[in-house]
Amino acid sequence: MPKPAPAEPTLESAMERLDALVREMETGELPLETLIARYEEGIALSRLCQEKLDRAEQRIQLLTKDAAGQSALADFTPGADE
Repeated sequence: MPKPAPAEPTLESAMERLDALVREMETGELPLETLIARYEEGIALSRLCQEKLDRAEQRIQLLTKDAAGQSALADFTPGADE
């Protein structure tokens, strides 16, 4: 019986793992092969995080409504309401 595919990590858990990888790599104590494996994992996590952020941005754009309550496409600008 095949194993079920592992669940995709949340953005938060992926970022935490990425942070842990960076700290581990910065120690300078890893053998080269382990360092390369950690780098590859970090690249994959970085891509995953970017994809999740891109999808979240698209959802924000789709959910934006104008003053009349009509759906409107608007770019998300961080800090615009502050």
